[in-house]
Amino acid sequence: MTYKLTTYKTLTGTKEILELKKRKRTEAIVYKDNKPAFHIDCFDLQTESNVIMNSLVLCQKRTIGEVVKEIAKKNNVDLSIKEAPLFSIEKSFEFKEVELPPLPENWLN
Repeated sequence: MTYKLTTYKTLTGTKEILELKKRKRTEAIVYKDNKPAFHIDCFDLQTESNVIMNSLVLCQKRTIGEVVKEIAKKNNVDLSIKEAPLFSIEKSFEFKEVELPPLPENWLN
């Protein structure tokens, strides 16, 4: 899948963040140990872990961020969702082809 790799200039230096080409509330890139590792799509009903995420997020009216924090705590894993830094300027971007798997099912049970 093609993602947008954006370089931001911040007060503390430059940061690169892999983002979706079009921001959606039902999709996210999950970082593990500060590296892009997983892609969540709550409307992808072909993948079992995304179906479970659909239930956790949409049916329970929670945000993806809340659910990811809970999964990280439960499984003792460093997971996060990166967004543009608060005080930043978009310096450059490029489109990058990356294959990110969905979250492991055993983390969601």
